[in-house]
Amino acid sequence: MRFIDTLLRAVTWWNGQTLNTQIFTWRKGVRVGEDTQGNVFYRNADDSKRWVIYSGEAEASRVDPEWHGWLHRTWDEPPTERPLIHKSWEKPHQENLTGTALAYAPAGSIRRSEPADRSDYEAWSPE
Repeated sequence: MRFIDTLLRAVTWWNGQTLNTQIFTWRKGVRVGEDTQGNVFYRNADDSKRWVIYSGEAEASRVDPEWHGWLHRTWDEPPTERPLIHKSWEKPHQENLTGTALAYAPAGSIRRSEPADRSDYEAWSPE
């Protein structure tokens, strides 16, 4: 690893875990499991701290709902020990796309490439 990469890991958090987090995880972390996105979840020995190491961009909406509940102590058992029961009407987890090119843009939005065809609106013109 180059020196600049090591320096960036020491001071940035958005490119993955920082050097300090990696050392803390190595010394105190007990691996609990991994979600479908490849994020790895840890806790310390007395379960007073829980954390996630993202597999890529550090974006909280990339954490599956099962693991989100465990991280925030909604339930005590991780999904590896007690899987969450899904209802038939539930949709699969989707990350938050706000602020990206893939974000939803309704008809008439200036972010759309072509204008909306509005037959229900007639522009005002002075007479």
